[in-house]
Amino acid sequence: MSSDDRISNGRIVGLSTTDDHPEHVAADEASAGESRRGRRHLVAQVTTVLAGLLVFLALVAPREVGQLTPAALVRIPVEGLVGVVLLLVLPVRARTVVAVLGGVVVGLLTILKILDMGFLAFLARPFDPVLDWVLVDDALSFVRGSFGQAGAIGSVVAAVALVAGVLVLMTFSVLRLSRLVVRHTATASRSVAVLSVAWLACAVLGAQIVPPVPIAARSAASLAYQEAVQVPASLHDQQEFAREAAVDAFRGTPGNQLLTALRGKDVIFSFVESYGRDAVEDPEFASQVGAVLDDGNRRLSAAGFASKSAFLTSPVAGGGSWLAHATFFSGLWIDNNQRDRNLVSTDRMTLTSAFQRANWQTVAVMPGTSEPWPERAFYGLDRLYDSHTIGYHGPRFGWSPMPDQFALSAFERSEYGKPDRPPMMAEVVLTSSHMPWAPIPQFIDWGEVGDGSVYGPMAAEGKSPDDVWSDPAQVPTEYRRSIEYSLTSLISWVENNGDDNLVLIFLGDHQPLPIVTGDGASKDVPITIVARDKTVLDRISGWNWQDGLKPGPQAPVWPMNAFRDRFLTAFGPQPERIR
Repeated sequence: MSSDDRISNGRIVGLSTTDDHPEHVAADEASAGESRRGRRHLVAQVTTVLAGLLVFLALVAPREVGQLTPAALVRIPVEGLVGVVLLLVLPVRARTVVAVLGGVVVGLLTILKILDMGFLAFLARPFDPVLDWVLVDDALSFVRGSFGQAGAIGSVVAAVALVAGVLVLMTFSVLRLSRLVVRHTATASRSVAVLSVAWLACAVLGAQIVPPVPIAARSAASLAYQEAVQVPASLHDQQEFAREAAVDAFRGTPGNQLLTALRGKDVIFSFVESYGRDAVEDPEFASQVGAVLDDGNRRLSAAGFASKSAFLTSPVAGGGSWLAHATFFSGLWIDNNQRDRNLVSTDRMTLTSAFQRANWQTVAVMPGTSEPWPERAFYGLDRLYDSHTIGYHGPRFGWSPMPDQFALSAFERSEYGKPDRPPMMAEVVLTSSHMPWAPIPQFIDWGEVGDGSVYGPMAAEGKSPDDVWSDPAQVPTEYRRSIEYSLTSLISWVENNGDDNLVLIFLGDHQPLPIVTGDGASKDVPITIVARDKTVLDRISGWNWQDGLKPGPQAPVWPMNAFRDRFLTAFGPQPERIR
């Protein structure tokens, strides 16, 4: 045979390799199959572990962000024990149905827990499943104002993906774990027995690794119970509010008998955004904010003004300014949007409408309002200056459409400084201390304010919200600086423009976010009355408020809804006796 005959199709005839033998080919295929099965088994094990971890975290994770530490997760969830017992005792056909329903329920509770985390972190209260859905629009407005339209769209997409992802993944995870329990009934039974005894022992002993988080966990069950109780309570709140609103000692008081001790005065109610008790008492802020107030005391005293201060307890914390405004002016406790909507459908006399009834000109300066505000008629306001009509031609400063100094300057130019005008009542809302507290304007000479275009470089050179919030340690400092700016602007405005007829009442609307105050802070806000006319402060001598712009630790504390009646009583005839 020639060498050419020994070569056929590129192969040498008569020679062979191990790959040519069928038994070797079969061995290789078996090895590859074994490898694939090993990888599938590993993937299955990892998936099961991840499913168990997801369900475990959903059942034991605390609702407060500050409690989310590894040690706080060392817990035994009673809901998991009950779920395993159900799977062990139920018929085969019912197990899948129960597992799917259980997954959906755990998913929904997880979403509620996430909402609670957000509300507790930002508003210092849990989410209300009946009344709080209307806040979605306000949240989007805040994100849009602080981070732009792209941020708002991204937030919506992320929220929808989170809700869908949690429901799908939780249902899949519970279903997968249920199959594992059914395949290993003996092991599952022994594990449940041991863990049940451990849970009971920890519950009896009150065992905790990270107070106040108990090892014997029932977080999901407690959350479900709380939500079940909250829903009918929230639904019933409308009737409760109607009963409260029906009681009004000043409903029938004619205008000529209202506010008689303030005739001829210009009365200004000014809300300083997020100006809470912590701003004047927390050691992190008190010295700097206190220095602004102490300097204000000296300057205003030199200009002939005196002041008295105390605290009011706001219905909200962290946000919801409009609810605090409604509470203050109406004399009713407005702590949710349903009450706010019901309020404006009543004939309740507010402080602002009382001044209108008594023939004051009534004005509102609300730079944070950018949409139509039909509530203006309810509050008895003759004129409204919002972000579109106030005449500002400068940049935004974070959420705040304009600096407080500009808002006060525009008020002076458009209303307060006009010659030969009648007495006025004004509500002036200062927004520069609204989160995210970046960038913060600088106080400038009043003559430089103009139309606001001077603020362009200032906003561009200041810190951005991303700069501040990427480092949580900066947030309290920037909050403090914003409060200093707002108070400086207001005090300077009084010093430069106040006269014998000015009566200024300025107060906070609510405390800032818990990231600033820490957990467990009160809902108290400072309130101060400033006047040059001594007889004005004499009318409130019985209130026992403290002298000066800064209330001390022992200053009186009133519920915010108590102010309306006490103010109307102090500066007018006694109200009719309620039968």
